[in-house]
Amino acid sequence: MAKVLLVLYPDPVSGYPPVYARDSIPVLHGYPGGQTLPSPSAIDFTPGELLGCVSGELGLRDFLESNGHQLVVTSDKEGPDSEFERELPDADVVISQPFWPAYLTAERIAKAKNLKLALTAGIGSDHVDLDAAIARGLTVAEVTFCNSISVAEHAVMQILALVRNFIASHQWVTDGGWNIADCVERAYDVEGMDVGVIAAGRIGLATLRRMAPFDVNLHYFDTRRLPDAVEKELNVTYHPDAASLARSVDVVSIHAPLHPQTYHLFDEKLIASMRRGSYIVNTARAEICVRDAVVAALKSGHLAGYAGDVWYPQPPPSDHPWRSMPNEAMTPHVSGTTLSAQARYAAGAREILEDFLSDKAIRDEYLIVSGGGLAGTGAASYTTGSGASPGSSGK
Repeated sequence: MAKVLLVLYPDPVSGYPPVYARDSIPVLHGYPGGQTLPSPSAIDFTPGELLGCVSGELGLRDFLESNGHQLVVTSDKEGPDSEFERELPDADVVISQPFWPAYLTAERIAKAKNLKLALTAGIGSDHVDLDAAIARGLTVAEVTFCNSISVAEHAVMQILALVRNFIASHQWVTDGGWNIADCVERAYDVEGMDVGVIAAGRIGLATLRRMAPFDVNLHYFDTRRLPDAVEKELNVTYHPDAASLARSVDVVSIHAPLHPQTYHLFDEKLIASMRRGSYIVNTARAEICVRDAVVAALKSGHLAGYAGDVWYPQPPPSDHPWRSMPNEAMTPHVSGTTLSAQARYAAGAREILEDFLSDKAIRDEYLIVSGGGLAGTGAASYTTGSGASPGSSGK
């Protein structure tokens, strides 16, 4: 019997929904590029249900308990007296989402004597200390590609929200006003702008493809160049490093994983090198940007706007400066947890559990750490200690 500790975000404040806005979600038949969708033996949920909160349980309870395993579900994850901390020492599997991460530090991994698998229901395993996981011989896995397109859609939305000054304009309507001049004094067309992405993996490339019809000039940086055919198709300019891209564009959209070479990449110096009036959209990880450097650049007017849905820590304290800085379009970490995406990452979590609990090999594309080292997607996307150049992304 395995003990599975599942850490999910809390239910809606109004309670678990008895009815949804739509009756169904579209059926996908594959991911761009040919990767197959999650393929568990079965699912015990209806696609389109709210699965990522405590009551949703990722649809895993019937499967696990019918096979003799124990499932503990909680949203209480902070501090030494949290339910997560109390249940961790004898857990075999820990599952959490990037949107409500159960931070598996080296200290927590040391306490978790039975732990064998850290599973991310979603994309991004930087809440796990990968060096400590490697040293312990743990398996770290995530449901690669499950919400990549979801995040790309969110990034495009936030680019447009910033450039068109949507948030402030909507607020005038909400407040009962009709202040057109106030709305448009910071509103521009995105057409003709230079738009660049940091890391052109699955999410970054999807963002480039979705921005192309807006007749912008596309740019990208990644440690691995896109194929010539793709560069020609999108008419996209390659940059050899992040600094070259940052100073050449009006909009930067960040899509790199967080690892030692991307940590605090957008610091005061790099932001200062950008064009005055530039925008940053960050749906990757908050710690790729220096928090206070972003605030200062917005206050000085050097940056025209900052948007994203990633914070550190998650959830952030009520006085986090990104909640109150000027010209922001921040959201909670929701880009990859739409009801559509949840159906895919819940199914992927079950597929990984089915393989793990029956001693079968986990799909290579789901692996981050295995066999005492980075593996699968992890080997292409992460570094440990120091290593690859910033911007590489297998996401």
